[in-house]
Amino acid sequence: MRKSIAEKIAEGQVLISDGAWGTFLQNMGLQPGECPESWNLKHPEKILSIAQSYIDAGSDMVETNSFGGNAFKLVHYGLDKQVHEINKAAAEISRRAAGSEKHVLGSIGPTGKMLVMGDVTYKELCGAFKAQAIALAEGGADALVIETMSDIEEARAAVTAAADNTSCEIICTMTFEKSPEGEFFTMMGVTPSDMVATMVDAGASIIGANCGNGMENMIGIAKEIRAANPDIPLLIHANAGAPVFKDGETRFLETPEQMAALISNLLDAGANIIGGCCGTTPEHIREIFNTIHK
Repeated sequence: MRKSIAEKIAEGQVLISDGAWGTFLQNMGLQPGECPESWNLKHPEKILSIAQSYIDAGSDMVETNSFGGNAFKLVHYGLDKQVHEINKAAAEISRRAAGSEKHVLGSIGPTGKMLVMGDVTYKELCGAFKAQAIALAEGGADALVIETMSDIEEARAAVTAAADNTSCEIICTMTFEKSPEGEFFTMMGVTPSDMVATMVDAGASIIGANCGNGMENMIGIAKEIRAANPDIPLLIHANAGAPVFKDGETRFLETPEQMAALISNLLDAGANIIGGCCGTTPEHIREIFNTIHK
């Protein structure tokens, strides 16, 4: 029987997650305005190849192509009645790549609705996240990663819905920006310290940060989380550096070697799981693997 992620970390293992998915999809032909999650049904073999590429690079876990798979996002494509089908397929595909030994992280992103603006109620958020979580678990996800969150109440709704309706391990990561004073906040004003107790109380067993920062800034975020909670498993998904707009497109220029050079500092700051977000590739993950296992 496969040990849980938390059990492996308790044994002292440093685990490696996967990298970006969006770049892959674009390179494979995803068109502007097309629903990425629809590819789980239309092009499952292409989605499988992305997941497999990260497993082959050394990832201990792989996410699912379901970041925008909630009803509030899918309604824009006329797919809100297919929430279960799309998310279940996403998990099934990543499970094929992960096999019986690796972990599948069911990706759950924000809805795009603002509680503070009255766009949606807390109950409606919980319902949307519940439907997505159940489908991902049914498809074979053994952990759910609520990620790229900025509103602590939306994150709470997602974590609570996932924890109450599945037996999956629950991971929550928020996205922070660095202020001119060197402090970290989400766009809704949440600090890494603010996040910790709230997400643990809601049912998260692993917490962390993703997107918004390259590896260097993630070190500071990890330290702040660790100061608030020295024991909870900590996941970091860093971008491949800061985004640069060039020739009409956004690029992330940090090389695999540049990212890997900061791994020891990130581990010293308390990270237990390291992977990538925007701009990272299987080459970045392979270099992270080689650095950790050298």
